[in-house]
Amino acid sequence: MQHILIVEDDFDIAEQVMLFFKASGFKTSHIADGAEVVPWVEEHTPDAILMDIMLPNQDGVECMKQIRVFSMVPIIMMTAKVAESDRLKGLEFGADDYVCKPFSAAELVMRMKAILRRCAPLAKAESEKLVSVDEAQLTVTLKGQLLALTKVEFDVFALLYNAPSRVFSRQQILDYIQPDNFDISDRVIDSHIKNIRKKIKSLNISPKLVGSVYGAGYRYDEQQINNSN
Repeated sequence: MQHILIVEDDFDIAEQVMLFFKASGFKTSHIADGAEVVPWVEEHTPDAILMDIMLPNQDGVECMKQIRVFSMVPIIMMTAKVAESDRLKGLEFGADDYVCKPFSAAELVMRMKAILRRCAPLAKAESEKLVSVDEAQLTVTLKGQLLALTKVEFDVFALLYNAPSRVFSRQQILDYIQPDNFDISDRVIDSHIKNIRKKIKSLNISPKLVGSVYGAGYRYDEQQINNSN
């Protein structure tokens, strides 16, 4: 059963929409406060989101921008605004579709079904991709789980990831992440590697994904992710 998150602060509209989705075989959840949306999506990973733009505490466009950092979940935006500039703004920041109030709930369900069919192959491909590094968003995803790295940790991981057959010395890594490092010991790299491995392990993935080569340095070893449960 596919799970749809309804984000709408008008409870009458939300109830009507949820009834139509439930009647069509969907599981639904409802949030009325924009500030609650992003943490909820991170924890529950719905199959799609139907989201109003005008929300208390954080508007729908800002919610969508934050969600797009870690997820390509299908999103349909709802709004009472009808200006083309408003529709384009929503689409620019990652909306899959856009509906204006008042709308037909039955048509909305059909639109959602169409988007889910269209996105199904992409969602399957994304879930099957074991490691994903997005250098524009500075994010790393391992087996579909977001690896929460700092900017420096991301730079170290990305360097190793982009050259998996190469061993990098501590000094080479330091030169890459901080060219002006005259007073910095290359041993600081060990601390960064330790933190990266700790975060990888917290996802129940082998920390040896970032491997050590005795006396030489560090390298990326994707085979280790296949050895993780």
